[in-house]
Amino acid sequence: MEPLRIGTLGAARITPSALIKPARIVDGVEVVAVAARDEGRARSFAAKHDIARTFDSYAALIADPDIDAVYNPLPNGLHGEWTKAALRAGKHVLCEKPFTANRAEAEDVSAAADASGLVVMEAFHYRYHPVAAMMVDVVRRGEIGELRHVESSMCIPLPLPKDIRYRLDLAGGATMDTGCYALHMNRLVAGEEPDVVSATARLARPAVDRWMRAELQYPSGVTGRMTCALWSSTLLKVSVRAVGSEGELRVFNPTGPQFGYRMSVRRGGSKQRIRVDGAKRPTYAYQLDAFAGAVRGAATNLTPPSTAIANMAVIDDVYRAAGLPVREPSIPSG
Repeated sequence: MEPLRIGTLGAARITPSALIKPARIVDGVEVVAVAARDEGRARSFAAKHDIARTFDSYAALIADPDIDAVYNPLPNGLHGEWTKAALRAGKHVLCEKPFTANRAEAEDVSAAADASGLVVMEAFHYRYHPVAAMMVDVVRRGEIGELRHVESSMCIPLPLPKDIRYRLDLAGGATMDTGCYALHMNRLVAGEEPDVVSATARLARPAVDRWMRAELQYPSGVTGRMTCALWSSTLLKVSVRAVGSEGELRVFNPTGPQFGYRMSVRRGGSKQRIRVDGAKRPTYAYQLDAFAGAVRGAATNLTPPSTAIANMAVIDDVYRAAGLPVREPSIPSG
């Protein structure tokens, strides 16, 4: 089997854990190139991670016929334009979350993906891990009775005001970063698409949220709550809680279970701890396996553009409900 040859756009901090290290343990995948606007940075990154080729522009990497797929970890506001550029060049794309700056852009990219016939996967890596599958199965099997309420949180400490995640011109903000995970998990467990009832933000700078809480309402009557933060009094909280008519499910660290997780069901006064086979394997390895498999027609893409549109729609509605502007695409560069 010929390896799937992947080039990465930019020398992002996430790339080693999300792509390079998993590629060393996933069969049939090879990271062959990196592009950066500063070629010196690309060369340094390539030397450190044993990548054969470098490019001084994203466009040059995308145009290379010896590259099969592109990993897009650029800032949020650049995701859409460079994903479309890769598709025009005939490349499959693994695009970091959030998929685009807003719903309208997600719909545009989705149309381009459909027309191309290529695989485009939004990099919600946790979704490909067996802990996520078990979290959904417990609810769907009725182990907590009829689902009534879903709470999801993703709060991390990032007290770095100059970080790109706080830049409005790059489609930053807590809801775009950690919030896209919390909303994705909430929707996944509920199995429906919600309306945003209300949202409250705390700002790092004008129009840029550092903390957000949103109240959700699903068509079946299930309620939801999403809390996310890049900097708040809750320094670290990554969890899901599903409340049913007969019990509740709690999951600690569903986005990085390889570093440790807890899953339990409380019902009828008793508590059962759930252990999941394969939990120690990295989420990113499962994701890269799925991406390569989808390209070869042997695996299901669980995070295609259609689901990205739905997640971006909720993100847009959260910002509107909080009285903040919907994020906009950035001016392309590279």
